[in-house]
Amino acid sequence: MTLYDWPRAAAFGRVIPKTKIYEHAGAKTGLKDLFVREVDQIVWSHKLAPETVNLAATKQVAEIQIFRIAARTATLDPAVLRAIDKAIPFPLIFEVTHRGRVRLAAAYKRPSEADSARCVVGDYFQGDWLPEDAARAPLPVALNMGALYERLLEPLVAGQTARLVPGPVSGFGEAPQTPFTPAEAERPVSLEERIAQAEAIERQAREVERIKARLMREKQFNKRVAINAELRAAKQTLERLINNEPTDTD
Repeated sequence: MTLYDWPRAAAFGRVIPKTKIYEHAGAKTGLKDLFVREVDQIVWSHKLAPETVNLAATKQVAEIQIFRIAARTATLDPAVLRAIDKAIPFPLIFEVTHRGRVRLAAAYKRPSEADSARCVVGDYFQGDWLPEDAARAPLPVALNMGALYERLLEPLVAGQTARLVPGPVSGFGEAPQTPFTPAEAERPVSLEERIAQAEAIERQAREVERIKARLMREKQFNKRVAINAELRAAKQTLERLINNEPTDTD
């Protein structure tokens, strides 16, 4: 997983009070309690914008905001990230820090087709934990703000998918740049397609684990045979999703 050397010109460095997030996100007691338990500080660290990174804005991505969250726990509830995303009307990339480590996290965020004043936020993808003093890479090369947003999200999507996939059928290895087969390289593959595939793989991987748990609990031989057949079919569906092949539900 890569950490980025955010441009100095993009530095913002503003501490955001939790109360401001509560106000903009319409937080109720349960969410406020989450923030108290899990978040020490929120810093709006950088603003990637046309004037700070010298890239043209696009219709969907005018700016990208970098938020740095000092977490009190190693596992940050996605509801915390979603509340911050809800409060800020731009795509966000999070740097979550905890006890000398840091990881990136983000969800794909786009304007709503039904209401341009609102945003749609997808599932969250997280990178691996790295030392806070780990080497940082320059921003990926991109032609505009929209392309930069995609380049920042792609490794998170690919990396989390690789971690979810069981070893024997994964074929992913070390977090590939794209989970698509070579044939897909003949046409451009949108970020939405990559994320849709990653989310489908995650759902099917959970289904495989659910069936495995049923098999472990079941004692009757006949039922175990039936569950084993179900497990084989689920694994085959997972493998087809990984290889971007049609499934029975397509």
